[in-house]
Amino acid sequence: PLSGLPPAATSILKRQKQLRRKNVRFDQVTVYYFARRQGFTSVPSQGGSSLGMAQRHNSVRRYTLCEFAQEQEVNHREILREHLKEEKLHAKKMKLTKNGTVESEEADGLTLEDVSDDDIDVENVEVDDYFFLQPLPTKRRRALLRASGVHRIDAEEKQELRAIRLSREECGCDCRLYCDPEACACSQAGIKCQ
Repeated sequence: PLSGLPPAATSILKRQKQLRRKNVRFDQVTVYYFARRQGFTSVPSQGGSSLGMAQRHNSVRRYTLCEFAQEQEVNHREILREHLKEEKLHAKKMKLTKNGTVESEEADGLTLEDVSDDDIDVENVEVDDYFFLQPLPTKRRRALLRASGVHRIDAEEKQELRAIRLSREECGCDCRLYCDPEACACSQAGIKCQ
């Protein structure tokens, strides 16, 4: 028997583990809000101006985790409502134009205001299963910029974005079977032959 040790003594290793055990706890979410600006930093899949944000935030809001989850749910449900309305509007237009084969003045005059909230069923759609980032059409991006106080949208960005999209359609080189570094665009650009 070992004498001199107290009966409830713990080993040094266990004590070190207890001392090192730290938990990170998140109890709040801080959200910074920025005004919209014309982007010049992204390439949308279609159309002219891109969306960006101001250099500095214009407001800050702090939420508890629960409040933030509720806020996200409300925001996502609103985005889903708009998306479902756009789908319903498109379906109405397709019906009036017989899938785009017939011209219809009525279809041309339809807007999102013509789709009532009764026509869509947001409540029976699980937001978390459905929600994802949606690409915005050109008109919608321009409307968002104007609503944010951007009065002059730089038209040069439209040509720059078009040139970038065109350049992305052609990638790689014209090499067949073997690579000729003298004529290979990839080799000249310092990358492996594509």
